Amino acid sequence: MADEPNTAAAASSGLSEDAASGLAYLTIIPAIIFLVVAPYNTNPKVKFHAWQSIFLGCTWIVLWVLNIVLAFIPIIGWLLMIVLALGLFIVWLIAIIQAFQGKRFVIPVIGPLAAKQAGA
Repeated sequence: MADEPNTAAAASSGLSEDAASGLAYLTIIPAIIFLVVAPYNTNPKVKFHAWQSIFLGCTWIVLWVLNIVLAFIPIIGWLLMIVLALGLFIVWLIAIIQAFQGKRFVIPVIGPLAAKQAGA
């Protein structure tokens, strides 16, 4: 019964908890909005997905910088670039699908950080 205020507030805004959680992964902008705007900033589930999305975006940036370095290594570097980018894309896709289904997919390393930031 503790979820009733968050669920009622989310229902009155027209965006469900699961939809807000999934939308947080689209870019870093909705994630930041959900961390600032009520009632989502009080919902631990939405906050977790928003923080995980932000940390995933930071991981994309680190991978992008790493790709610049790997681009100078013929063949092995190029293959590693493709594998890392594809792997991160698949993780992002799984996270967004799970969020829209109302499940929590904890990405290794950044998932526990997101849970700590969300207080969940």
